[in-house]
Amino acid sequence: MTSTASVLAYLPSPPQGVWYLGPFALRAYALCIIVGIVVAIWWGDRRWVARGGQAGTVLDIAVWAVPFGLIGGRLYHVATDWQKYFGDGNDPVDALKIWEGGLGIWGAVAFGALGAWIGCRRRGIPLPAFGDALAPAILLAQAIGRLGNWFNQELYGRETTVAWGLEIYERRNDAGQVAPGLVDGVSTGEVAFVVHPTFLYELLWNLAVVLLLVFVDRKFTIGHGRLFALYVAGYCAGRFWIELMRTDAATQIAGIRINSFTSGIVFVLAVAYFVLARKGREDPAKLNPVAGNADAEPAAQDEGGVAADEGAPTSEPADAESDSSSSAAGRVDEATSGDSKGDHS
Repeated sequence: MTSTASVLAYLPSPPQGVWYLGPFALRAYALCIIVGIVVAIWWGDRRWVARGGQAGTVLDIAVWAVPFGLIGGRLYHVATDWQKYFGDGNDPVDALKIWEGGLGIWGAVAFGALGAWIGCRRRGIPLPAFGDALAPAILLAQAIGRLGNWFNQELYGRETTVAWGLEIYERRNDAGQVAPGLVDGVSTGEVAFVVHPTFLYELLWNLAVVLLLVFVDRKFTIGHGRLFALYVAGYCAGRFWIELMRTDAATQIAGIRINSFTSGIVFVLAVAYFVLARKGREDPAKLNPVAGNADAEPAAQDEGGVAADEGAPTSEPADAESDSSSSAAGRVDEATSGDSKGDHS
Protein backbone atom coordinates (compact mmCIF):
# COMPACT_ATOMS: atom_id res chain seq x y z
CA MET A 1 0.00 0.00 0.00
CA THR A 2 2.80 2.43 0.88
CA SER A 3 4.62 1.62 -2.33
CA THR A 4 1.47 2.21 -4.40
CA ALA A 5 0.79 5.52 -2.66
CA SER A 6 4.35 6.64 -3.33
CA VAL A 7 4.11 5.71 -7.00
CA LEU A 8 0.83 7.59 -7.37
CA ALA A 9 2.46 10.67 -5.88
CA TYR A 10 5.21 10.79 -8.49
CA LEU A 11 5.06 13.56 -11.06
CA PRO A 12 4.45 12.30 -14.61
CA SER A 13 6.37 13.44 -17.66
CA PRO A 14 4.42 14.48 -20.77
CA PRO A 15 3.92 11.55 -23.17
CA GLN A 16 5.57 13.50 -25.97
CA GLY A 17 7.17 16.83 -26.75
CA VAL A 18 6.47 17.03 -30.48
CA TRP A 19 3.21 17.00 -32.44
CA TYR A 20 3.08 16.77 -36.21
CA LEU A 21 0.66 18.78 -38.33
CA GLY A 22 1.29 17.19 -41.69
CA PRO A 23 4.93 17.90 -42.56
CA PHE A 24 5.24 20.52 -39.82
CA ALA A 25 6.52 19.71 -36.34
CA LEU A 26 5.02 21.59 -33.41
CA ARG A 27 7.62 21.40 -30.64
CA ALA A 28 6.77 22.11 -27.02
CA TYR A 29 10.31 23.32 -26.31
CA ALA A 30 10.07 26.02 -28.98
CA LEU A 31 6.57 27.00 -27.89
CA CYS A 32 7.70 27.47 -24.29
CA ILE A 33 10.54 29.72 -25.41
CA ILE A 34 8.21 31.77 -27.63
CA VAL A 35 5.63 32.17 -24.87
CA GLY A 36 8.39 33.21 -22.47
CA ILE A 37 9.68 35.83 -24.90
CA VAL A 38 6.18 37.24 -25.52
CA VAL A 39 5.46 37.47 -21.79
CA ALA A 40 8.82 39.12 -21.14
CA ILE A 41 8.23 41.74 -23.84
CA TRP A 42 4.69 42.45 -22.63
CA TRP A 43 5.55 42.76 -18.94
CA GLY A 44 8.88 44.42 -19.61
CA ASP A 45 7.20 47.12 -21.70
CA ARG A 46 4.69 47.84 -18.92
CA ARG A 47 7.52 48.18 -16.41
CA TRP A 48 9.50 50.39 -18.79
CA VAL A 49 6.57 52.75 -19.32
CA ALA A 50 5.94 52.87 -15.55
CA ARG A 51 9.52 54.07 -15.10
CA GLY A 52 9.03 56.89 -17.58
CA GLY A 53 9.99 55.20 -20.83
CA GLN A 54 8.13 55.22 -24.12
CA ALA A 55 5.69 52.43 -25.00
CA GLY A 56 6.95 50.07 -27.68
CA THR A 57 10.61 50.56 -26.81
CA VAL A 58 11.03 47.04 -25.42
CA LEU A 59 9.72 45.45 -28.61
CA ASP A 60 12.08 47.55 -30.73
CA ILE A 61 15.08 46.51 -28.65
CA ALA A 62 13.90 42.89 -28.49
CA VAL A 63 14.34 42.74 -32.27
CA TRP A 64 18.07 42.94 -31.52
CA ALA A 65 18.28 41.21 -28.16
CA VAL A 66 16.26 38.04 -28.88
CA PRO A 67 18.19 36.81 -31.95
CA PHE A 68 21.50 37.62 -30.27
CA GLY A 69 20.36 35.80 -27.14
CA LEU A 70 19.29 32.66 -29.01
CA ILE A 71 22.56 32.53 -30.93
CA GLY A 72 24.62 33.12 -27.79
CA GLY A 73 22.66 30.54 -25.83
CA ARG A 74 23.20 27.92 -28.49
CA LEU A 75 26.90 28.72 -28.85
CA TYR A 76 27.44 28.37 -25.10
CA HIS A 77 25.58 25.06 -25.02
CA VAL A 78 27.54 23.61 -27.94
CA ALA A 79 30.85 24.88 -26.53
CA THR A 80 30.27 23.40 -23.07
CA ASP A 81 28.68 20.14 -24.30
CA TRP A 82 30.73 19.76 -27.46
CA GLN A 83 31.08 15.99 -26.97
CA LYS A 84 27.38 15.59 -27.80
CA TYR A 85 27.97 16.95 -31.29
CA PHE A 86 31.60 16.40 -32.17
CA GLY A 87 32.40 13.17 -30.33
CA ASP A 88 32.73 9.75 -31.95
CA GLY A 89 29.54 8.67 -33.69
CA ASN A 90 27.91 12.11 -33.41
CA ASP A 91 26.84 14.41 -36.22
CA PRO A 92 28.16 18.01 -36.01
CA VAL A 93 25.11 19.16 -37.97
CA ASP A 94 23.03 18.43 -34.87
CA ALA A 95 24.67 21.47 -33.28
CA LEU A 96 22.44 23.60 -35.52
CA LYS A 97 19.22 21.89 -34.45
CA ILE A 98 18.26 24.36 -31.76
CA TRP A 99 14.64 23.17 -31.84
CA GLU A 100 15.71 19.90 -30.22
CA GLY A 101 16.74 21.74 -27.07
CA GLY A 102 19.97 23.05 -25.72
CA LEU A 103 20.43 26.71 -24.77
CA GLY A 104 23.03 27.92 -22.29
CA ILE A 105 21.68 30.74 -20.14
CA TRP A 106 25.04 32.47 -19.79
CA GLY A 107 25.55 32.70 -23.53
CA ALA A 108 21.97 33.90 -23.92
CA VAL A 109 22.41 36.63 -21.30
CA ALA A 110 25.80 37.77 -22.62
CA PHE A 111 24.82 37.92 -26.29
CA GLY A 112 21.32 39.15 -25.44
CA ALA A 113 22.89 42.03 -23.50
CA LEU A 114 25.03 42.83 -26.54
CA GLY A 115 21.94 42.95 -28.74
CA ALA A 116 20.12 45.06 -26.15
CA TRP A 117 23.09 47.45 -26.03
CA ILE A 118 22.85 47.93 -29.79
CA GLY A 119 19.11 48.54 -29.54
CA CYS A 120 19.46 50.94 -26.60
CA ARG A 121 22.21 52.85 -28.35
CA ARG A 122 20.02 53.30 -31.41
CA ARG A 123 17.17 54.58 -29.22
CA GLY A 124 19.44 56.77 -27.10
CA ILE A 125 18.53 55.22 -23.75
CA PRO A 126 20.80 53.86 -20.97
CA LEU A 127 21.28 50.08 -21.02
CA PRO A 128 21.44 49.71 -17.18
CA ALA A 129 18.01 51.31 -16.78
CA PHE A 130 16.61 49.07 -19.50
CA GLY A 131 18.05 46.02 -17.75
CA ASP A 132 16.42 47.01 -14.46
CA ALA A 133 13.01 47.28 -16.10
CA LEU A 134 13.37 43.91 -17.85
CA ALA A 135 15.01 41.92 -15.03
CA PRO A 136 11.89 40.32 -13.48
CA ALA A 137 10.37 39.75 -16.92
CA ILE A 138 13.48 37.97 -18.20
CA LEU A 139 13.55 35.64 -15.21
CA LEU A 140 9.85 34.88 -15.63
CA ALA A 141 10.59 33.96 -19.25
CA GLN A 142 13.32 31.61 -18.03
CA ALA A 143 10.83 29.94 -15.69
CA ILE A 144 8.40 29.40 -18.54
CA GLY A 145 11.19 28.08 -20.74
CA ARG A 146 12.01 25.38 -18.18
CA LEU A 147 8.71 23.71 -19.03
CA GLY A 148 10.29 22.89 -22.38
CA ASN A 149 12.84 20.71 -20.57
CA TRP A 150 9.96 18.87 -18.95
CA PHE A 151 8.42 18.03 -22.32
CA ASN A 152 11.81 16.92 -23.65
CA GLN A 153 12.55 14.74 -20.59
CA GLU A 154 15.92 16.43 -20.11
CA LEU A 155 17.99 18.26 -17.50
CA TYR A 156 16.73 16.14 -14.64
CA GLY A 157 18.51 15.19 -11.42
CA ARG A 158 19.68 11.96 -9.88
CA GLU A 159 17.34 9.07 -9.15
CA THR A 160 15.20 9.42 -6.05
CA THR A 161 12.30 7.96 -4.10
CA VAL A 162 10.86 11.26 -2.84
CA ALA A 163 7.11 11.67 -3.32
CA TRP A 164 7.58 14.49 -5.83
CA GLY A 165 10.02 12.52 -7.96
CA LEU A 166 9.63 12.81 -11.74
CA GLU A 167 8.83 9.76 -13.83
CA ILE A 168 10.95 9.47 -16.97
CA TYR A 169 9.31 7.26 -19.59
CA GLU A 170 10.72 5.16 -22.35
CA ARG A 171 9.93 6.76 -25.70
CA ARG A 172 9.65 5.23 -29.16
CA ASN A 173 10.29 7.19 -32.36
CA ASP A 174 9.20 6.48 -35.93
CA ALA A 175 12.37 4.51 -36.57
CA GLY A 176 11.39 2.05 -33.86
CA GLN A 177 14.13 3.15 -31.45
CA VAL A 178 13.25 3.09 -27.75
CA ALA A 179 15.01 5.29 -25.20
CA PRO A 180 14.11 7.96 -22.60
CA GLY A 181 16.05 10.69 -24.39
CA LEU A 182 14.26 10.56 -27.75
CA VAL A 183 12.90 14.09 -28.18
CA ASP A 184 10.76 13.11 -31.17
CA GLY A 185 9.48 9.93 -29.56
CA VAL A 186 6.20 9.04 -27.89
CA SER A 187 5.94 7.48 -24.43
CA THR A 188 5.50 3.72 -24.24
CA GLY A 189 4.02 4.09 -20.77
CA GLU A 190 6.95 2.24 -19.22
CA VAL A 191 8.78 4.14 -16.47
CA ALA A 192 12.52 4.04 -17.04
CA PHE A 193 13.41 5.67 -13.71
CA VAL A 194 12.27 8.31 -11.20
CA VAL A 195 14.45 11.39 -10.73
CA HIS A 196 14.61 14.76 -8.99
CA PRO A 197 12.66 17.25 -11.17
CA THR A 198 15.45 19.81 -11.33
CA PHE A 199 13.56 21.68 -14.05
CA LEU A 200 10.78 22.23 -11.49
CA TYR A 201 13.22 23.24 -8.77
CA GLU A 202 14.68 25.91 -11.02
CA LEU A 203 11.25 27.03 -12.20
CA LEU A 204 10.06 27.56 -8.62
CA TRP A 205 13.34 29.21 -7.64
CA ASN A 206 13.03 31.62 -10.56
CA LEU A 207 9.48 32.54 -9.58
CA ALA A 208 10.61 33.20 -6.01
CA VAL A 209 13.39 35.50 -7.24
CA VAL A 210 10.89 37.28 -9.53
CA LEU A 211 8.74 38.09 -6.49
CA LEU A 212 11.84 39.26 -4.62
CA LEU A 213 12.84 41.57 -7.47
CA VAL A 214 9.37 43.10 -7.67
CA PHE A 215 9.30 43.64 -3.90
CA VAL A 216 12.75 45.26 -3.83
CA ASP A 217 11.92 47.44 -6.82
CA ARG A 218 8.76 48.75 -5.13
CA LYS A 219 10.23 49.09 -1.65
CA PHE A 220 13.47 50.81 -2.60
CA THR A 221 14.56 53.35 -5.19
CA ILE A 222 16.93 51.13 -7.12
CA GLY A 223 18.37 51.75 -10.57
CA HIS A 224 21.54 52.07 -12.66
CA GLY A 225 21.59 48.33 -13.34
CA ARG A 226 21.51 47.24 -9.70
CA LEU A 227 18.17 45.42 -9.99
CA PHE A 228 19.51 43.53 -12.99
CA ALA A 229 22.58 42.62 -10.96
CA LEU A 230 20.30 41.37 -8.18
CA TYR A 231 18.47 39.21 -10.73
CA VAL A 232 21.75 37.71 -11.95
CA ALA A 233 22.98 37.05 -8.40
CA GLY A 234 19.67 35.51 -7.35
CA TYR A 235 19.53 33.24 -10.36
CA CYS A 236 23.16 32.16 -9.90
CA ALA A 237 22.57 31.24 -6.27
CA GLY A 238 19.83 28.82 -7.27
CA ARG A 239 21.48 27.50 -10.41
CA PHE A 240 24.64 26.62 -8.45
CA TRP A 241 23.01 24.08 -6.12
CA ILE A 242 20.45 22.82 -8.64
CA GLU A 243 23.21 22.10 -11.13
CA LEU A 244 24.98 19.93 -8.56
CA MET A 245 21.92 17.64 -8.49
CA ARG A 246 22.08 16.84 -12.18
CA THR A 247 23.67 13.60 -13.39
CA ASP A 248 23.73 14.09 -17.16
CA ALA A 249 27.10 14.30 -18.87
CA ALA A 250 28.69 17.74 -18.64
CA THR A 251 32.06 19.41 -18.98
CA GLN A 252 33.77 19.82 -15.61
CA ILE A 253 36.46 22.08 -14.20
CA ALA A 254 38.32 20.76 -11.16
CA GLY A 255 35.56 18.22 -10.65
CA ILE A 256 32.80 20.85 -10.70
CA ARG A 257 30.20 21.04 -13.46
CA ILE A 258 31.01 24.00 -15.67
CA ASN A 259 27.59 25.60 -15.14
CA SER A 260 28.08 25.54 -11.35
CA PHE A 261 31.57 26.93 -11.83
CA THR A 262 30.26 29.71 -14.07
CA SER A 263 27.38 30.43 -11.67
CA GLY A 264 29.82 30.95 -8.81
CA ILE A 265 31.98 33.39 -10.77
CA VAL A 266 29.05 35.36 -12.18
CA PHE A 267 27.45 35.53 -8.72
CA VAL A 268 30.54 37.25 -7.30
CA LEU A 269 30.67 39.70 -10.21
CA ALA A 270 26.96 40.51 -9.87
CA VAL A 271 27.23 41.17 -6.13
CA ALA A 272 30.28 43.38 -6.72
CA TYR A 273 28.37 45.43 -9.29
CA PHE A 274 25.36 45.73 -6.98
CA VAL A 275 27.55 47.10 -4.18
CA LEU A 276 29.68 49.43 -6.29
CA ALA A 277 27.12 50.78 -8.76
CA ARG A 278 25.58 54.21 -8.35
CA LYS A 279 22.68 54.40 -5.90
CA GLY A 280 19.26 55.83 -6.68
CA ARG A 281 17.42 55.73 -10.00
CA GLU A 282 17.82 57.41 -13.35
CA ASP A 283 16.03 60.62 -14.28
CA PRO A 284 12.81 59.55 -16.08
CA ALA A 285 13.55 62.15 -18.78
CA LYS A 286 16.60 60.12 -19.82
CA LEU A 287 14.42 57.07 -20.44
CA ASN A 288 12.31 58.85 -23.05
CA PRO A 289 14.56 60.99 -25.27
CA VAL A 290 11.69 61.75 -27.66
CA ALA A 291 9.58 63.32 -24.91
CA GLY A 292 12.64 65.08 -23.58
CA ASN A 293 13.28 66.73 -26.94
CA ALA A 294 9.61 67.68 -27.26
CA ASP A 295 9.71 69.35 -23.85
CA ALA A 296 12.89 71.16 -24.78
CA GLU A 297 11.33 72.85 -27.83
CA PRO A 298 8.64 74.81 -25.90
CA ALA A 299 11.30 75.79 -23.41
CA ALA A 300 13.43 77.12 -26.23
CA GLN A 301 10.46 79.02 -27.61
CA ASP A 302 9.74 80.49 -24.18
CA GLU A 303 13.33 81.60 -23.90
CA GLY A 304 13.02 83.19 -27.34
CA GLY A 305 9.84 84.95 -26.26
CA VAL A 306 11.52 86.32 -23.16
CA ALA A 307 14.38 87.57 -25.26
CA ALA A 308 11.95 89.26 -27.60
CA ASP A 309 10.16 90.89 -24.67
CA GLU A 310 13.46 91.97 -23.25
CA GLY A 311 14.34 93.45 -26.61
CA ALA A 312 11.02 95.27 -26.94
CA PRO A 313 11.79 98.09 -24.49
CA THR A 314 14.68 99.14 -26.72
CA SER A 315 12.14 100.75 -29.02
CA GLU A 316 10.71 102.92 -26.22
CA PRO A 317 13.45 105.55 -26.33
CA ALA A 318 12.86 105.90 -30.04
CA ASP A 319 9.16 106.29 -29.42
CA ALA A 320 9.88 108.80 -26.67
CA GLU A 321 12.16 110.71 -28.96
CA SER A 322 9.46 110.65 -31.60
CA ASP A 323 6.89 111.90 -29.11
CA SER A 324 9.29 114.59 -27.95
CA SER A 325 9.91 115.63 -31.53
CA SER A 326 6.19 115.76 -32.17
CA SER A 327 5.67 117.87 -29.04
CA ALA A 328 8.45 120.19 -30.01
CA ALA A 329 7.07 120.49 -33.51
CA GLY A 330 3.67 121.26 -32.03
CA ARG A 331 5.09 124.03 -29.92
CA VAL A 332 6.87 125.49 -32.89
CA ASP A 333 3.67 125.41 -34.88
CA GLU A 334 1.79 127.09 -32.07
CA ALA A 335 4.43 129.74 -31.78
CA THR A 336 4.36 130.28 -35.50
CA SER A 337 0.58 130.42 -35.50
CA GLY A 338 0.62 132.95 -32.70
CA ASP A 339 2.97 135.20 -34.62
CA SER A 340 0.79 134.99 -37.67
CA LYS A 341 -2.32 135.97 -35.77
CA GLY A 342 -0.51 138.92 -34.29
CA ASP A 343 0.46 140.12 -37.71
CA HIS A 344 -3.13 139.88 -38.96
CA SER A 345 -4.51 141.81 -36.03
